[in-house]
Parts: sequence; C-alpha cells; structure tokens
Amino acid sequence: MNSHQTQKKTFAITTPLYYVNDVPHIGSAYTTMAADVRSRFERLLGHSVLMITGSDEHGQKIQRTAESNGRSPQEHCDQIVQKFLDLWDRLNIRYDRFSRTTAPRHEKIVQEFFGRVWDKGDIYLGQQQGWYCVSCEEFKEERDLLAGHRCPLHPNREAEWRDEQNYFFRLSKYQGQLETLYQERPDFIQPETRRNEVLNFVSRGLQDFSISRVNLDWGFPVPTDPRHTLYVWFDALLGYVTALLDPDDDPTLENAISKWWPINIHLIGKDILRFHAVYWPAMLMSADLPVSGYVFGHGFLTKDGQKMGKTLGNTVDPFQLVEKYGADAVRYYFLKEIEFGKDGDFNEERFINVVNADLANDLGNLLNRTLGMAKKYCQGIVPAIAPDEISLDHPLKSLSANLAPGVAQSYKTLAFSQACEQILNLIRAGNKYIDEQAPWSLYKQGEQKAVEEVIYTVLESVRLAAYLLSPIIPQVSTAIYQQLGFSIDFNAILIDESVGFSRHGSWGVLPPNQTLEKPQPVFQKLDRINETSV
Repeated sequence: MNSHQTQKKTFAITTPLYYVNDVPHIGSAYTTMAADVRSRFERLLGHSVLMITGSDEHGQKIQRTAESNGRSPQEHCDQIVQKFLDLWDRLNIRYDRFSRTTAPRHEKIVQEFFGRVWDKGDIYLGQQQGWYCVSCEEFKEERDLLAGHRCPLHPNREAEWRDEQNYFFRLSKYQGQLETLYQERPDFIQPETRRNEVLNFVSRGLQDFSISRVNLDWGFPVPTDPRHTLYVWFDALLGYVTALLDPDDDPTLENAISKWWPINIHLIGKDILRFHAVYWPAMLMSADLPVSGYVFGHGFLTKDGQKMGKTLGNTVDPFQLVEKYGADAVRYYFLKEIEFGKDGDFNEERFINVVNADLANDLGNLLNRTLGMAKKYCQGIVPAIAPDEISLDHPLKSLSANLAPGVAQSYKTLAFSQACEQILNLIRAGNKYIDEQAPWSLYKQGEQKAVEEVIYTVLESVRLAAYLLSPIIPQVSTAIYQQLGFSIDFNAILIDESVGFSRHGSWGVLPPNQTLEKPQPVFQKLDRINETSV
C-alpha cells in the first residue's frame, strides 16, 4: 500500500452479523442497504472504506434447527449464508468483508480476547438460574416476560427454565465506566429514543451476564474449561474485530485493530441494542480496547400497518421484491419513505406510487424531455455555456449552491429520507423551470442563447441530483451520467478521485460541447405485477 493510501481517512461500518437460523428477511436487507448507502457516500468523499456484514452461526437455536432439518449445523449455516450472499448481490450491496463466526481465524481472535478479559479477573464461574429464551439466546428477567413465561419478542414460544453452572462476565463492574461513557459521549447511542432506553436500563443496575453454556456442542469451547461452550453473544460481537483482518494477516488482536479500529458506526435493529450499547463497550473496556464510534439502532418494519410474522403470513420476501421491481426501486423506497431510526411501513401500493412519482415521473422524465430538446435545438451536445457566467441568483443554480453540503450532512447523520427530499426539491424545481421558460417558444422566437441556458442549467441540475442520489440508486445514477456523456459507473467499489464529492458535488461540472447520448428511459415505470403478498 502506498503512502498516499495510508493517509486517506478510514471509515469502517458494520451491519449486525445476522443470525443464520433462517433465510434473510426484509429487516436484514433494510439495515444492509442503509450501511451500503453510508459506505458509498464515504467512498465519494475519497475515504478508505471498510463495510462489514456477516453471519452469527453458533448457538442452540441453530443446532436445533439444523437437527430438525436433518443437517449438520455447519451444512445448515453454509446453506443460509449463501442466501445472504445472493440477496446482497441482488440488492447491489458493495460490502468489503463478510465475517463468519465459524471461521477458524475468528476462533483465534475469540481465544485471545477471552484471555485478556480472563487475566483482568472479569470472568468467573457461577450458578445461572432463570428463564431462557432460545430464540433470543438470552436469559430473561421475570419482570420482562409476558404471561406464561413467554418472551415479548417471541410470544409464540415459552421460555425454558434453566439451572446450570456458567461462566459470567463482570458487567456490574463496568456500570460506572459505562455511565461516564454515555455522559461524555452523548452521541454514542443514536437516535435519542434509543439512548434513553439504554440509560433507563443501565440505571436499574447492571447484572453480570453469562458467557458460556453447558450441554451445547455447537460453538467454541471456553479456552480455560472445554466442558463449557462460549455463549453466542460473547463470540458473535467479536466477529466485527475478526472482519478487520486482511486476508494474509495472522489472526491476532494487534493485527485486527491496527488500521480500522475503532469502528465508526455499528448499525443495528433496536432489538439487539442492549448487546451493542451495554455489553459490547464493557467487554472492550475489559480488554483495554477503545470503544467504537457509535451505535445506531433503527426501527422495525411493518407491512400494511401490521407487525410482520410468519404466523400472520404477511412477511415481505426481499428476494421476490427485488425480482419484481429491481434493486434501485427497493433501495429508494426504504431509504426515502422511512425516517431512519423510526419504525416504518411497507405497503406495495404506496411503494409503486412513490417510486414512480419520484424516479420515473420527476427525475426520469426531466432528463428525457431535456435531452430531447438538446437533440432538437443543440445538435445533441451540451450547450456551449460557461457555467460561471450563469447568474448566482438563477433559480436552479442558487438552489444547487448549498445542496451538496446539506445532502452530505444528511448522509453523515443517516437522515436518508431528508437527503432524498432535498435532492427532489431540485428535480421538481427543474421541471417547473422548464414549464415556465418554455424553451420551445424561446426557440421559435430565435432566442437561441436563452434556449441553451435553459437546457444547460436543467441538464446540470439533473447531473447533480443523480450524483447526490448515487449512493441510494447507483444504477439509475449511472444510466443518467452515461446519457449525459460521462463514462462513470457508480457501481464500481472504488470511485475515481476525479469524480469525488469535492468536484462532482458542486455546480457546473457538465462540460460544454460534450456529446449527449440518445435519450432512453432511465427508470421504467413500475406496475403492480400481481396481487399476491410479496
């Protein structure tokens, strides 16, 4: 690696390591799309990016599921992992590392980390009694259970009573340090509602948590006592660290944390908030490692206003959704229509209407009609207008002037819907401007210069909008750029620095006299393909 690359700002982001008990669902796709968009934005900034996703593959639930299907746990995991890889491919997710907790190098990292925490005196053998939810792989406090000892997250299954010896991590020892962390870094847990949940939980007093199980074969043995198997969360969270190793590195903690640690953002669903915002930083403190940047817990998805579930038969199959409507449409709807951090709803009718209105009608139509006029009035080339000569108070130029900084801020704060709304304002203004200026009338009046200014400013606005939307809809943005005469592919993992944010995020990049391609629809209008549940 040359010195220029090492000086680049590094940015590392993780999705959860998804539990491979079953095939990926729309919730897993949602988190991963968000991580991908944030990563793509960082790449536009010219930063060195590591996007980590992966699978959490140990534990009783997986062992039982595999057995019930007549397969070994490893066979089961391999099969489900392939489904995740396929879905990420179809959704155009550009991850850098797929971390699997069954990987041999991961076991080495877990052993070394365990050793550090053990040497600190933060692990001890104790008796664990209580109600255990196999689906959560977690002991539940009596006060948190529903009637009949049912877990609130899995109300169709009764928790199991356990009374066994386990190894424990001294979480209670880190109560004060965690409270200081939350106080000194108020943005460590986001959004605010999630932070309040954690503060409330911690203020009730932290209990030590068990990090091992007996009578479980599927997992790593506890290094100091092989009769016990490491409990899924102690092993799974360390998958983030293992993912930081370069393929040729020896699997040591020192190598893992040398370049990318601390991770900037852990993106998670709010159901696993406690593990990431309480257990994880305490474990890192115990191992004398810096705590990650921040944890963002997004909301849950519903369908047609109802909680999704197999029993209700109203789940959204992400494979079918992408198959029917394409990756960009799916990415756009979930990131534009749902305020990231809050719960959001999927409704197929609304999905089609929103995507058609924004991408086909507003954006696609604006490009198409303007390219058509460029062909008719300007021989199919970008008008020879000097961008600097266009007045600062020009309606489109003035709107574009502060657009990139605003959109960049929205991407940085994961306010994806806000970013889309800001960009759409420019697109709508472009459509309105054409209607008001009526270049076809100007042309008839012999006002060629005025016609060219209208066409240039609209094409440049579409280019800027496409560029700023490229982290969300890379295929549509690529199609727009290519029709404008650029040979840029926003699907490439590494964006050439010549098309970095500092240049292409500003106004006036479209070169005068550049040859324009033949106008073609960049986004085909969606039709409701069938009435069955997706």
